[in-house]
Amino acid sequence: MSLISQNARSKNEVNKNKREVEDDVENNDTLEVKKKKKDHEREQSTVEQVKEMKKLENFLFGSLYSPLVFGKDDDEVEPRKAAEKVSDLFFTDRSADSVLTVYQEEDADLSEGSHDDDDRPLQRKPVWMDDEEENATVNIAKVNRLRKLRKVEDEDLISGLEYVSRLRAQHVKLNPGTEWARVDSRIDRSSDDESTDDENEAVVSQGYGDMDVDDVLRTNEDLVVKSGSKLLPGHLEYSRLVNANIQDPANGPINSVQFHPNAQLFLAAGLDRKLRFFQIDGKRNTTIQSVFLEDCPIRKASFLPDGSQVIVSGRRKFFYSFDLVKARVDKIGPLVGREEKSLEVFEVSPDSQMIAFTGNEGYILLVSTKTKQLVGTLKMNGTIRSLAYTENGQKLLSSGGDGQVYHWDLRTMTCLHKGVDEGCINGTTLCTSPSGTYFAAGSDSGIVNIYNREEFLGGKRKPIRTIENLTTKVDFMRFNHDSQILAICSGMKKSSLKLIHIPSYSVFSNWPPSNTSLHYPRCIDFSPGGGFMVVGNASGKVLLYKLHHYQHA
Repeated sequence: MSLISQNARSKNEVNKNKREVEDDVENNDTLEVKKKKKDHEREQSTVEQVKEMKKLENFLFGSLYSPLVFGKDDDEVEPRKAAEKVSDLFFTDRSADSVLTVYQEEDADLSEGSHDDDDRPLQRKPVWMDDEEENATVNIAKVNRLRKLRKVEDEDLISGLEYVSRLRAQHVKLNPGTEWARVDSRIDRSSDDESTDDENEAVVSQGYGDMDVDDVLRTNEDLVVKSGSKLLPGHLEYSRLVNANIQDPANGPINSVQFHPNAQLFLAAGLDRKLRFFQIDGKRNTTIQSVFLEDCPIRKASFLPDGSQVIVSGRRKFFYSFDLVKARVDKIGPLVGREEKSLEVFEVSPDSQMIAFTGNEGYILLVSTKTKQLVGTLKMNGTIRSLAYTENGQKLLSSGGDGQVYHWDLRTMTCLHKGVDEGCINGTTLCTSPSGTYFAAGSDSGIVNIYNREEFLGGKRKPIRTIENLTTKVDFMRFNHDSQILAICSGMKKSSLKLIHIPSYSVFSNWPPSNTSLHYPRCIDFSPGGGFMVVGNASGKVLLYKLHHYQHA
């Protein structure tokens, strides 16, 4: 019995252990199932949250952030439609770089005047129109600050829509955009089947398509579009910038200021014997170099038009030539065959081939820019005071003590014509326009006569206009690059500088500035593109101004 009971007991223990193992397996399976269920629920919760976030984004930002997806259930499509309806309230403004456009909706319907042909442009309706703008009228001639919106001088009343468009155009003119950086406005997207890297290339702005892209990206000066509109009389829009020689002011009067043909390099020279070069940007105006001429207080300094040299002169028998490429200063003179006490007044020909100096007893001395030797002389009846080239250096004008203006042909070395400058006893300065159409003659009485050169050569003695705004001797005159502005000044009176609007032959009424003093102005120059104007005065400062009508420096 004892053996049987032992066997039964051991059998019960085995069964008990087996049941315990089975229970443990079942418990483990249950835990694993619960864990998988929890993970599944967590994933479902995450998916639901993502869906809710997408729905919220679609509701707030519209279909722009919800790409089209196919095969969805109807309950998922309905919220998308609702979001698209909300997105119709928003549009992308693409009229920021347009001059005379109104805001347009990206997905607006075609207007009634649009065409069905694919070759014709499609016009879109404005997103919103103000009825009051159509009925309103604005007098732009009555308010001073609105006169700049005029297209013709006698224009006064314009409609509200035209007023808005001109305001937009004025804003774009004062804040020009960088078109070359806008790849989406110039890239041809007509072929949807080809996707190449060419779509990502930078596009050159209009007018510069033949230039190499690398050349365009090296500078921003040539990317600014020149203003082709006419300058209106009356008020001149300008801003005062930091002085051009702020980093190295002169210790004496400034006698010469001039821009290099590249519009960034600038020179200033005066009686302190220093020839200074600056890089003009309107903000820092960095000093590049200065050259000290110990034995020559500088009366005049001028770039050759090709930009290779600077000719410097003073009240001396000699003059200097500074080579910009080699950074070398050469002393030239006295001139062989002439005994001149001073070579301080000269003019450089536009073709950079000849320098004309004023000499004694009415002589004009012609010196080659290559050999620096005297190649010819011309003789006036009276004393000579001023010179001016025209026709790319083939013709030369001169005036002086006899009150007449001479025209010389340098190809034949003869006098073509001489005529009396009306009302002039002693001529002090001459200036020709870049095109050669006009020339201005100033006298010691402060009178400036403006002539049409062809009419003067034809025998007409009457000037087109006589400017009587200066009361002392005219010392300096300069036309700007497009001959719309003539600057005249006298160094004998403070702030005696006037700017003449050539198309109307009238003086700008808001110049010189009433709140600042120009001191005693002695010289003026305009940048090659007309955007900058500089004034050198007797206090050693070079005042720099930005002319807003011209967008190119």
